[in-house]
Amino acid sequence: MNASVRISVSSLRAHKRRFAGTFLAVLLGVAFLAGTLVMGDTLRASFDTMFGNATSGTDAVVRSAGTITTPGESQGVRQPVDTDLVTAVEKAPGVAAAEPDIQGAGQLVGANGKPIGGQGPPTLAGNWIDDPKLNSYQLAEGRAPSKSGEVVVNRGAAEKGDLRIGDTTTLRTPDPVKVTIVGLATFGGEDGMAQVTYTGMTRSDAEKYLTAKPGEAASILVRAGPGTGQQELVDALTPVLPKGVEAITGQELAAENTDMISGQFLSLFTTFLLVFSGVALLVATFSIHNTFAIVVAQRTRENALLRALGASRRQVTASTLVEASVVAVVASAAGLAGGIGIAAGLQALFPAIGFPFPEGDLVISGLSMILPLAVGIVVCIGSALLPAVRAGRTAPLAALRETAVDQSGASRTRALVGTGLAALAVAVTLTGVIVSPSLWLAGSGAILALAAFVVLGPVASTTAVRVLGSPLDKLRGVTGGLARRNALRSPKRTAATASALMIGVAVVSLFTVFGASLKATMDQTVSRSFAGDVAVSTPSFGAGGSGLSPRLAPAIAERPEVDTAVGLGRGVAEVDGKGRALTVTDPVALERTFDLGDVQGSMRNLGDDGIAITENEADKQGLKTGDTAQLAFTDGKKQTFTVRAVYGQSELAGDYVITRDAWAPHRTQDSDTLVAVTFKDGVSAADGKAAVEKVATAYGNPEVQTRDEYAQSSAGGIDMMLTLVYALLALAVLIALLGIANTLTLAVHERTRELGLLRAVGQTRAQLRAMVRWESVLVAAFGTVGGLALGGFLGWVLVKASDGASASAFAFAMPPFQLTVVALVGVAAGALAGLRPARRAARLDVLRAIATE
Repeated sequence: MNASVRISVSSLRAHKRRFAGTFLAVLLGVAFLAGTLVMGDTLRASFDTMFGNATSGTDAVVRSAGTITTPGESQGVRQPVDTDLVTAVEKAPGVAAAEPDIQGAGQLVGANGKPIGGQGPPTLAGNWIDDPKLNSYQLAEGRAPSKSGEVVVNRGAAEKGDLRIGDTTTLRTPDPVKVTIVGLATFGGEDGMAQVTYTGMTRSDAEKYLTAKPGEAASILVRAGPGTGQQELVDALTPVLPKGVEAITGQELAAENTDMISGQFLSLFTTFLLVFSGVALLVATFSIHNTFAIVVAQRTRENALLRALGASRRQVTASTLVEASVVAVVASAAGLAGGIGIAAGLQALFPAIGFPFPEGDLVISGLSMILPLAVGIVVCIGSALLPAVRAGRTAPLAALRETAVDQSGASRTRALVGTGLAALAVAVTLTGVIVSPSLWLAGSGAILALAAFVVLGPVASTTAVRVLGSPLDKLRGVTGGLARRNALRSPKRTAATASALMIGVAVVSLFTVFGASLKATMDQTVSRSFAGDVAVSTPSFGAGGSGLSPRLAPAIAERPEVDTAVGLGRGVAEVDGKGRALTVTDPVALERTFDLGDVQGSMRNLGDDGIAITENEADKQGLKTGDTAQLAFTDGKKQTFTVRAVYGQSELAGDYVITRDAWAPHRTQDSDTLVAVTFKDGVSAADGKAAVEKVATAYGNPEVQTRDEYAQSSAGGIDMMLTLVYALLALAVLIALLGIANTLTLAVHERTRELGLLRAVGQTRAQLRAMVRWESVLVAAFGTVGGLALGGFLGWVLVKASDGASASAFAFAMPPFQLTVVALVGVAAGALAGLRPARRAARLDVLRAIATE
């Protein structure tokens, strides 16, 4: 074994360049993985510290015990508590102070007239709490609000909106309220909690604009007196609280807030990044395996001589694995350092793009270091295992032959196995998509399809390279023909080199197709369901924004140009014990403006005790027109409703519809999510839109859009998602390019004598460079075409499986322009990868090259 180690170390010293691509592939993959883990740990620790600081003065919180959680929502809606409880709480043993905490949605408008935040994180408003220990926000500049119309805002929101103390602006609650900024605040020592905005009002203003009626609060914050612990305080409060109201410690509240951030944002964010780390490492696996396969093939005589001199198969195999281990350990260790650098760079970069990290040092845990190191080593050694075993099988007589290149893998056995895998992949996929819709079956079929592509790569590469390279004979003459023949020389090597790029392109194509399908689905939904002329909305996703004033739709309806204006509000309730979202609207106007499909019963007589539901929900609940269902609201009240209509479509109208009169006794902060408007006959689109915009200006100036514009804006988050995906996949494509460049570099070394002979018989340096570059382009083109085919298929699978597993109808779309761009980028990347090997080949000394053995 010692001899094997010495041989391996000597070989690494002599041929450092051979493993440069492998080293970089491992380094980049490990760095991305380590950076993701370190960043996740740092964010969790920072948010934990920030929430701990913000709630450090709150020893107990009194709140409603029950929540109603609707499907797709991770955070439930709680019933408000009566502020009269403050008196009873203050009399409990150990209580030093208690204050009601009123919370609601409130979006500030910046100095430029545009709303601040709202693209995901919440835009909050509440009563400013004078007790500095109970207030999560600390006054940093100015003073607290003392009269109606005065507010304190968090400093981060003020900076983003270019607002200062003394400025007057609008606060959407959602009714527009004119406010004057009298103070700036921080949260846990930070200018704000990420992109969350906060506006602190007087208690009377908060009750007026954020609650259904005075005397309600989200919770009551309690501070303990000297010598009273948090749990002791909770134990003292519990006996004085009415049924359905609970007390928790301040520490539990901070933990809940941290868990909410970790569960909703951090876990999703880090999982998203980890998936792309996995893609990058998978691409790296192909590049590493290909490098070692070529190196072993080029060392056939060297390994055979070792066998002839007495080395065992185990020693030759061990020698190759030692080389892989050295590269793995060194590259993975360098990757850890790179990962820490990536995390530090993101910590500095995020504030510049509008998402501030909470301040704090990087948190580097043992797991964040050990896991990427282990993964890097396992990936590298695992990728080199088969070539190492092949090296050990080298026969001693091979020392008498010329150096052999890697043998083609385009065997009959490979073709049969690959075809069988492909058939199984199609069968499993179609079962999961058509026969029995299942994302798991569809996903299993997708993995089998990937395996089939990899196995069939060498079989397909010969035909594919001939077809893709056929124009080169005419376009580039002898140079193009030689490039095509070089790419055909070893189908297995060509396929292995192209596979890394194929996976990267496949994932890019998958997300491109899925994103285009989501946009087509949204366009189809709006076209099918929305019969209005314009839509008034507040573009946002997540918990941000404040919604639209319920008074906006009636005001628009009064315009002479308007036939119908209907607002869609949102409520929540438990329907027979299950949390459901309710659409609160005028059912008659809804039926006129939206296509609800076939309607059984009537939408006209819902009244304050009737409900309309979709056919899908009616089937799930076993309901039909005339049946009754019990609804439990967040205020704790239960009411029996009669099903008076069952309708077909639900995309925009929702699954449950009740009237505003039915919702009014149970509502909290009332708002609409959308106002749909239809014009009277003869009113032009421009005149009607101008009339609606004039009314909307007085209600916080929400956006007025045509039906097409509304469909495009609703899908706006998809483009943002795709941009992030493309940026992350750039790493996988970069690793694939390193693999192509490394393969060509090794091929140039292998063909040194051949290249020297070509130069000797008259080939110019320019022709030699072009030959190597075109070979690189052919390999990249093969990988790109395969990736487009695989990605398009997987995109179709994902869309169809989602369609089968969801109540909503998904539309499949293949975006030709975007996929053409992906194809061109893939081929251009191949040309780029071939530049350095081509330059090295052109620099070869002709006489030395001919003399090379």
